[in-house]
Order: sequence, then C-alpha cells, then structure tokens
Amino acid sequence: MPETRTWDGKSYDRISGPMEALGLAVLERLELHGNETVLDAGCGSGRITEALIERVPNGHVIALDASQSMVDAALVRLPGADVRKIDLLELELAEPVDAILSTATFHWISDHVRLFARLHGALRPGGRLVAQCGGQGNIDVLRGHANDVLARDPYVAHFGDFQPPWNYAGPEQTRERLLATGFSDAECWLQPAPKQPEEPREFLSTIVLGPHYQHLPVELREQFVDDVLGALGEPVVVDYVRLNIDATA
Repeated sequence: MPETRTWDGKSYDRISGPMEALGLAVLERLELHGNETVLDAGCGSGRITEALIERVPNGHVIALDASQSMVDAALVRLPGADVRKIDLLELELAEPVDAILSTATFHWISDHVRLFARLHGALRPGGRLVAQCGGQGNIDVLRGHANDVLARDPYVAHFGDFQPPWNYAGPEQTRERLLATGFSDAECWLQPAPKQPEEPREFLSTIVLGPHYQHLPVELREQFVDDVLGALGEPVVVDYVRLNIDATA
C-alpha cells in the first residue's frame, strides 16, 4: 500500500512538539520491565522512539514507518537504532514482540481490520498493544474552517477528486475490530486534547492539513494556508480528539 501522503521528516521533527507531548503520555501507559522487545508502529521522526529506548535498556526497540523521509529523520536522531521502512498493513516479523506502541499513526491507515490483524500477528500471546491516534470528532472544527475555504475559488476546482486519507474511528467500533482480529481484551476511549502549536503555519501545512496542501498546485498552497489561518483566528487551536487503545493479544 503506498503512502497516503508525502511526509517531510525534518519539518515534522522540528514542529511536532504537541505530538511528542501526547505520545509520551501514551508511553506512560505501557508497563515495561526494561528487557522487552517493543515495536514502535509508526515511529515518525523518532521522538517517542527515543524515550521508548530509554525505557528498555536491556531490551530492544524496532521502529517502523512507511515514510522514507521519516525513517531518515529517525536515523539522524537515533543513529544505530533499528529503524525500518515498512507499511503496517504488510507487517511481518521473524519473531513476535512483547509489546507494540503506536502514537499518531493509525488514523492515516484506512483498513483498521487488516491493521489490527497484522499487529496481533506480531505480538506474542499476552503481549500488549498501547496506542493513540486521531478518533471520532478529531479536528472537526479546524477541518470545517478549512473546508469552507476549499469551497471557494480558486481552490474548489482542485478538489473534485480529493479522497480524504484519514480514518477517525470511534471507540466501540475499534474495540469490536480488535476482538474480531484475535485480541483477548481491549479498552478504547476518546480524549479531547486541544493543542496550540508554536509554529501554526508550518504545523498546518506539514501535519494537520498536509493532504489538502499537497493536493493544491504549488502556487496556491501558501495562499490556502493564509486563508485558513485567517478563518481560524488567533490563537490557532487544533481541536484534537484522540482515540486511546489498550489491548492484549
């Protein structure tokens, strides 16, 4: 499965402080003794991977991402780390891992049934999946303002064929999918998590509205961001709603 969008790993690493803060809180939910093998599923530029490696000084961390740019950025941050370019929908490991951590990734994957089946197959019996991603209601307000902008000229002509690449699932639906793909138990819940990015222009163009930004001709991209920023007003608030997952294989 190809990437749903193109990522800039260097830019993401520079401005992803809000994602790091959310991810570190998810990592705190994962009980570790320090000798486990843990998979970081969707490692991005490696900010959370770095903290995870510190948690397992006698273990091993395998960091995966579908974006080569993210893998490259993670290797700059973590030279010598086990970072691999792998699509999670094609995940196969030689040996099962003790735990899987994932932050800010699953909402970029359309097929959650196949995703959870692959993750279950990568875990040893009794292994844990602890994850967080965008959930039902995520950035509804921000995306609504962006859609109002995109409905106007000169943007509207470029979005007739636009397919949104995100998948903001609900907790009950997600729990049912986890159990159906082999997990023995699962707890899922939504968490409002609004953030005010320090660099709102780059944050919108690189992360939140990256698919819209990249879908436009180059000459319209910065004007689009200007118009969305104008519609949002100040301060710019990204109305995140996160879907939390705790499951056992």
